[in-house]
Amino acid sequence: TTYIESVPEGADAERVLTQMAMQGHDIIFATSFGYMDAVERVAKKFPNVKFEHATGYKTNGVNSSNYGLRLYQARHVQGVIAGMMTKTNKICYVAAYPIPEVVREINTYYLGAKSVNPDVSIDIVWVFTWYDPAKEQDAAVALMDQGCDVIAQHTDSPAPLQAAEVAGKVGFGQASDQIKFAPEAQLTATIDNWGPYYVQKVGMVLDGTWTPTCDGPDGCYFGHMNDGSVEMAPFTNMPADVAAKAAEVKAAITAGEYFAFTGPLNDNKGNQVLAAGEVADRMHLDTMNYYVEGIDAELPN
Repeated sequence: TTYIESVPEGADAERVLTQMAMQGHDIIFATSFGYMDAVERVAKKFPNVKFEHATGYKTNGVNSSNYGLRLYQARHVQGVIAGMMTKTNKICYVAAYPIPEVVREINTYYLGAKSVNPDVSIDIVWVFTWYDPAKEQDAAVALMDQGCDVIAQHTDSPAPLQAAEVAGKVGFGQASDQIKFAPEAQLTATIDNWGPYYVQKVGMVLDGTWTPTCDGPDGCYFGHMNDGSVEMAPFTNMPADVAAKAAEVKAAITAGEYFAFTGPLNDNKGNQVLAAGEVADRMHLDTMNYYVEGIDAELPN
């Protein structure tokens, strides 16, 4: 196996993917949304190499596929916790890039909070990076200075959570259990368990059974709480009633009995985006480019 870190999007990504293909790699995983178009271009040039792209929506149906996780499921549970934990009725969010994956997690986080606290509001800062501890910390501090007392993030360093700990606030870990970085501030964390998918897909290449696997009811792979790919860290630093409510919502999502994106649902411009009883399908989720009703903010282009 080979890995290359910190590859910029665009021409650099296309160059690295091309080099990997030319070096004889049988399957290449491109693990960020911004690599999507580069994957599709390079895949056409190397029909004997398998390409897998994370969190996107394009595939050629021949030798490129994509995969994702329903991380918004865990984020909704976080929202429920935030709505019950906030004392100022102001929660906040440090966001990476305005792509559908991040937007839908902001929306579901807010919807979760709103479901238990009708008075809650949310402030959002876009930092336009996946990983920059200084930027993430500055954003978190600015949000807390404006009254936020529960902080969530879709960036990858523990800096926002550490800032919350210093300020005596609380928040959520991102992508892995970050309790060791903020033992008094972390309430829980989303845990992205990509490993089983990688093992399965590499095994399929080895035994000759790999296919794009995008013909199921949800299209390409979309990991769920019920298959162990979307996990949550233990519920900590919260009252028993909050933990019990979070566990109840998590269990309902895992069982397929509860889905946050169910109509009637409007965007924050007053347009209906889901009719009564309508459940958002994969395409809707993968192209989400609106804030839900109640979020007083403009979505960046």
